[in-house]
Amino acid sequence: MSVTLTERAAQHIAHFIDKRGKGFGVRLGIKTSGCSGMAYKLEFVDQALDEDLVFDSHGVKVVIDQKSLVYLDGTELDYVREGLNEGFKFNNPNAKNQCGCGESFNV
Repeated sequence: MSVTLTERAAQHIAHFIDKRGKGFGVRLGIKTSGCSGMAYKLEFVDQALDEDLVFDSHGVKVVIDQKSLVYLDGTELDYVREGLNEGFKFNNPNAKNQCGCGESFNV
């Protein structure tokens, strides 16, 4: 079981951690929300909790709680530029459907 970052996403996250001046890594998770049922959470963390799983991807620590891993196992987080928009994109093999804006999904 794992969650990974593309090299571009890892570079972007590392840059933001450097700008913050502190940080252990990035936390990925899910929450109940959105028109499809679940939404992704992405936040910087200064330390992992005892119950967290920690993966290293391109030198960046990815922290995830065990409940979220069930829905995010195999997910790759990318940083993409599409036209004038840029941001993180979750490539989740477990998502059966997602809303039109890409903010929420269901399994």
